[in-house]
Amino acid sequence: MAPAPAFRSSNFLVRATLLRDRVPSFREYPFDIPAIRDFEALDFEQPVTFFVGENGSGKSTLVEAIAAGMGLNPEGGSRHFNFSTRASHSPLKDYLRLARALRRARDSYFLRAESYFNVATQIEKLDEEPALTPPIINAYGGRSLHEQSHGESFFALFLNRLRGPGFYVFDEPEAALSPSRQLAFLSRLHELVQGGSQFIIATHSPILMAYPQAAIYLLDDGAPSLVPYRETEHYRVTRQFLTRTGQMLDILLNE
Repeated sequence: MAPAPAFRSSNFLVRATLLRDRVPSFREYPFDIPAIRDFEALDFEQPVTFFVGENGSGKSTLVEAIAAGMGLNPEGGSRHFNFSTRASHSPLKDYLRLARALRRARDSYFLRAESYFNVATQIEKLDEEPALTPPIINAYGGRSLHEQSHGESFFALFLNRLRGPGFYVFDEPEAALSPSRQLAFLSRLHELVQGGSQFIIATHSPILMAYPQAAIYLLDDGAPSLVPYRETEHYRVTRQFLTRTGQMLDILLNE
């Protein structure tokens, strides 16, 4: 893959540091997760940062803490959403120091695939209340998110709600997207990046993490480490399966 093009505009979030001297115990959740236990600091030098790794590696925990530390609702939504259906987020945000650029984001949003239904419900509740401003759902395309498939409602967010230049944190946005919609998401992401937006994304998708203006951090048995796209397990396993499908199926199903 060709080197990522230079990015001329500074990011909104430039560095995250774990205040290790304040951590009560590295034997308790979430600090006992290896990637968090060995975490010291991360620099955000690209407009897109991916966190990848196995289930339970701490990807969602880290992006949630970053989103909350940047003033976003831990359950999802923009800065103006303050609902909570279940307080399940970790205390990690209280132990992160986030260094921000002088430039301020005009827009921001935290997408959690697992709680987007709750965001849609909150939008409907807020729009039922008398207000002098236009309905919130207008910013999502004007159609109830509950009246669309999960994938359609995600895409309504990507196409209509994200205006940029903004700071956007996504937790597994590919969860409801077909491969073709993931490709379309890449195109929309690039439009927003070109307009000065920054993305931090936890993902399992080898399609999404192929974006060239991205840094990929692997969360594994130690501190998050940079990994080239073609060296990610996601790319290698997917490529091996697609190029050797019959042989792989024989191994998986017959042995």
